[in-house]
Amino acid sequence: MVRMTKRSKLFASKYFLAAKTIVLAVFPLALIILPKTAFDNHQHTICLFTILSGIECYGCGLTRACMRIIHFDFNGAAEFNSMSLVVFPILCFLYLKEFLSTVKRLKSSLLSPSS
Repeated sequence: MVRMTKRSKLFASKYFLAAKTIVLAVFPLALIILPKTAFDNHQHTICLFTILSGIECYGCGLTRACMRIIHFDFNGAAEFNSMSLVVFPILCFLYLKEFLSTVKRLKSSLLSPSS
């Protein structure tokens, strides 16, 4: 028999799953509501690679590019990071997969008899 830790019990609780489902549903809406220039102020970077080497890494500009894609500014996205046109659909797929998995786990926890 597998022994559940406090953390695994928390992550399996219906309250946690309900909160996670709500956050996963609201997060994309918040990104749509924000203007596409919300993350454009990049005077101070937190990228460790850029701080240490002085050059931009392959991930630099990805957040700003994804915000441009959300607002259908594909040319602006390509200017920030051309790989965003490949990465963004993959991120959307993984996000949707996690959301559906969480909803499925929430449904099963609501239907199962409480212990």
